[in-house]
Amino acid sequence: MLGSGLFVIPAFAANIMGPGIWLAFLLAATVVLPGALSKSELASAMPSSGGSYVYLERTYGPLLGTISGLGLWASFLLKASFALIGSSAYMYALTTYFEIEINVQLVSIFALVLITAINILGLKKVKAIQAPILSLTLLLLFIVCIMALFEPSTDFSRPISNAQNTGAFDQSLTTVAETAAFVFVAYAGVTKVAAIGGEVKEPGRNLPAGIMISLLIATLLYCLVTYTMMAAMPDMWFMENGEPIEDPAYRFVDLVAGSTIGLLAAALAVLTMISMALAGILAASRFLFAMARDNLLPQALETVNAKFETPHWPIIFTGLIMLLAIIWLPVKDIAKLASGFKIMVFILINSCVIVLRRSPEAKSWYQPSYKSHLYPWIQIWGIVAGIVLIYLMGNKAFIGAGTAIGLGCITYVGYGRKHSQIRTTPFQSLRENFSNPTKEQHDFRHATFKAADFGSKKHLTLPEFINALQAMGVHYTNDEFRDIFHTADSDENGVIDIDEFLYTVEMNHENSDDESE
Repeated sequence: MLGSGLFVIPAFAANIMGPGIWLAFLLAATVVLPGALSKSELASAMPSSGGSYVYLERTYGPLLGTISGLGLWASFLLKASFALIGSSAYMYALTTYFEIEINVQLVSIFALVLITAINILGLKKVKAIQAPILSLTLLLLFIVCIMALFEPSTDFSRPISNAQNTGAFDQSLTTVAETAAFVFVAYAGVTKVAAIGGEVKEPGRNLPAGIMISLLIATLLYCLVTYTMMAAMPDMWFMENGEPIEDPAYRFVDLVAGSTIGLLAAALAVLTMISMALAGILAASRFLFAMARDNLLPQALETVNAKFETPHWPIIFTGLIMLLAIIWLPVKDIAKLASGFKIMVFILINSCVIVLRRSPEAKSWYQPSYKSHLYPWIQIWGIVAGIVLIYLMGNKAFIGAGTAIGLGCITYVGYGRKHSQIRTTPFQSLRENFSNPTKEQHDFRHATFKAADFGSKKHLTLPEFINALQAMGVHYTNDEFRDIFHTADSDENGVIDIDEFLYTVEMNHENSDDESE
């Protein structure tokens, strides 16, 4: 969540409304709040991998699920692209100081190739560096903010109201709201934890508490840092050659604490935003993976690599679209599109709570352990405010929304509608055929599955699983094979354990059903 919101967005936001951007961050937080409460409720009722996509698909069906899934995918990949562009700007600050020639765009592309490869290799421990690096960066910014309090040039009235009429209270409500819409993407990660609601202890209590605390901390950081930054820096410092600068945090630290500390801040910003983009491409690719699992996208996108056990095709495809965004889209447009997609999803998430609470059909399964406070007024505020923000963003937001809706409809009509509803539920049928085997039958099945295990990890990917069953003479349609695989893949990581699967399907299913009852 914290990254480009502090390191890149402030300059672009200030270009819209001047030094009073702290108020825009605060307003954006009030629009995020309803979505955070709604997501907490939905996650406690549907603690499943997939987060917002799952809630929307369960509420509105596969068509809107396809549209929202692609919108979520786009928002995360655009935010990751925005982070990479920001990291290259800070890299440029470093190379300029040391008089090294560098192509900023090539740096972004190189970083993109690197993090795409890391995601495919599944080197999850690399993400562990993000927390300490970001913590150190935030500590440095906090110290610099304290130092700025004692700078003679610091003018604390500038971000509120000033002689140039550029402060927060000098702006029209429309300008503040437009800026709030632009900075909305800075809060994109507040509710991401809801995607793993099933792994949170006591989700009805801890999930909303964690989300609310995260939102509070982020809001305070954004408002305090941007307020101090704008108070300490001279007028129009955020513009250069008629364009917003892309390394505002470096300029701020360099002015207040000197060039040495400024270079340290730039280096930390590079590492922070590259690691943020690493997590972004991971999250974005999983939306394609989840949609393919629901038969809304082609099977190749749910196939994990036999050696690394990662969904390599969603990762590669996401990386390619990010490459096009970095090459063809201006930085401001990337941020606008990412914010627009995110606001659109938050509007729909708020509507989900209202629909599910009022739906008689949903009462049998929609039983959240946490219920949003101030229902339904807080959700109505989130919907109305979100619509207003999208309207104020202008044509770019409408183009982005229209593109997501158009691609979603085409994808669903062209592929998802034909595959999303299978005609049978074959897992139970397979259990009936496989239960209570002789030793010879069990050994034959185990040997066949082991022979199909290309990665020799005692796991099977979907293609390996299908090949093994076909080699045993089991005949189903491709969608039915996929349904069996998804039912067996309880942790939804794209592979199944051979011994665990055989135990599940070979045990006496009648007895197991009785025991579960």
